Amino acid sequence: MSLLFNNCSLQKIHFIGIFGSGMSALAQYLRYTGCIITGSDRFLSSNDTAGIKKNLISIGCSLFEQNGSGIDRSTDAVCISTAIENDNPDIKIANELQIPVVHRSDLLAAIVKTKKTIAVAGTSGKSTVTAMIFEFLHHCGKNPSLISGAALLRLEKENLIGNAFYGQSDLLIVEADESDGTLVKYHPYLSLFLNISKDHKPIPEIKSLFSTLSSQSEFAFKNGEDPHLNDLSSDFQFGLTRNSSWFPDAIDLQPLNSVIKKSDATFNLPLPGLHNALNCIAALSVCEFLGCDRQDLVNAVTQYEGVARRFTLHRTDSGIVVVDDFAHNPEKIKAVVNAAQGISQRVIAIYQPHGFGPTRFLKNDYAETFRQVFHKEDKLLLLPIYYAGGTVQKDISSGDLLSLTGTVSFETFLPQDRREAIDIIKSHARRGDCVLVMGGRDPSLPAFVQDILKKLN
Repeated sequence: MSLLFNNCSLQKIHFIGIFGSGMSALAQYLRYTGCIITGSDRFLSSNDTAGIKKNLISIGCSLFEQNGSGIDRSTDAVCISTAIENDNPDIKIANELQIPVVHRSDLLAAIVKTKKTIAVAGTSGKSTVTAMIFEFLHHCGKNPSLISGAALLRLEKENLIGNAFYGQSDLLIVEADESDGTLVKYHPYLSLFLNISKDHKPIPEIKSLFSTLSSQSEFAFKNGEDPHLNDLSSDFQFGLTRNSSWFPDAIDLQPLNSVIKKSDATFNLPLPGLHNALNCIAALSVCEFLGCDRQDLVNAVTQYEGVARRFTLHRTDSGIVVVDDFAHNPEKIKAVVNAAQGISQRVIAIYQPHGFGPTRFLKNDYAETFRQVFHKEDKLLLLPIYYAGGTVQKDISSGDLLSLTGTVSFETFLPQDRREAIDIIKSHARRGDCVLVMGGRDPSLPAFVQDILKKLN
């Protein structure tokens, strides 16, 4: 099998940075279709990526050091993401051999054309809603495919990486990422717009991107609760009130789950927080539009298993809960802290900013969020900013974020490393607390959570 791309048939594709969440998903999906996949990654020998490496090899991908050795004249194309810099050795070899270097989003756009694709867009909740739609459709016998930016726990149980799946139907669910502006390349069957907030780009720029994607979609669904989406053209609106086409009769937010009532159906979602209830409403509206029976969806919601690092809750012998979450922008931090405050007497939050550029862009928004969301009894630990490598301007620090936050009622800390952070947690955490670990991009954060659990146990 091969992928038709710019009127050329691509059979052998090399991925630079193949362990990245979006890159590994594409690589798996194309491998499942029969393409020959090679890849390289600078984390090739890291313990943090050993599971991804093992899985990619098990499905027939060939992995190499990032030194050009994985590319030869039989390679049809080399795939990169926005994170790959031009001086990468693999790119140098590809240029010397005159092999096309294509962006991840261009390959995904070519795949989108081959299926009845549902594209999930929004600055928050994309991975969760993508997972929900996939699981709900799968439960209802629709047999969809998946290309996601995060691992589904249900697929991990099948010894898969969890962010890709090849189903037998024409349905495909993908994340449409606004962070690098590439979602305008997609022409899906249905686009779902969840929300807009300042994240990688200013709000007006995101609005423009979403408007383009909406115009290129056969159907567009949008969240009626987000005023930033008011002017977006859509065919269908979901939300919390009668202004929307799909709205609940009632929502009961409980410490560890959310109950959504609609006519004669009661959906019991095993996730807390209003944001997750609204995510579920978005997924339900799409699945019913695609022909799923409502009572089948009741069972699907109850059995939803979730996404890795999306409010992943661990209990300890000491009566302290530890929650691991991918939250990495102000709106996501606000949502997950609110959810954590609903399950605990006090939150001890540890946040690792996910890059110097994003931290610089969002610094004032972070400060405002910290001031608003944390209670007097809570504690906030800011780890050093995560550096993923490459050429960056290191002109901001976590200390600068706390300085901008100013005088607050809750206690703040600036640990120099994770060992110091764990010592602080150990000395302050007590029964009934929630230790909340937040941050994106860094593949070693799950191991950090495990270190905290060992210390608390």
